[in-house]
Amino acid sequence: MARADFPAPVKALVDELKRLPGIGPRSAERMAVWLLQHKKADPTVLAGALVCAHETIIPCPVCGFFATREGCGICDDPKRDDTLLCVIEQATDVLPLERSGAFKGRYHCLGGKLSPLDRVSPEDLHIPELMRRVDASDGQMEIILALGADVEGEATSNYLADMLRGKSAKVTRIAQGLPAGGGLEHADALTLIRALQGRRDF
Repeated sequence: MARADFPAPVKALVDELKRLPGIGPRSAERMAVWLLQHKKADPTVLAGALVCAHETIIPCPVCGFFATREGCGICDDPKRDDTLLCVIEQATDVLPLERSGAFKGRYHCLGGKLSPLDRVSPEDLHIPELMRRVDASDGQMEIILALGADVEGEATSNYLADMLRGKSAKVTRIAQGLPAGGGLEHADALTLIRALQGRRDF
């Protein structure tokens, strides 16, 4: 006797859900069943939202953040400080900075970080566009490198610092150290070194 299994359309849905990052087979099955059986589920609305986002959202050609064909909410904002340019790895890195309310400048998304093991070289990143933006500035720009503290992030930051050396722009890097509420006993050696190097007057 054949074992019971989901019908082919359900299995196809599960297979598509499994392709999402962080979704394993069990989670995909739970999501598929919820979409098919729960009263509050509305698969047609979900499908419509996915299609709409896929057809209308594009990366901003200037900063790399999510934009529509009508424009970019960040680049089109005249209240932003044109003298501050924050360099980030991915478009999603804009969101924590924006939610903090601490940064009012412009952004430049590299689209990744240097990683020889993953075959990501400078040619694969939006570095030429960054250099053009710096060259087009009037010399009063500060470039803030807000890249990760891992090996690839460090390599990318050092590479960009070398590329920007000799330009009229000022190059800085976000401070790194202990998180709020964290104690010394939980910090690794590199974090403590960065915290000590980035100390300031109190």
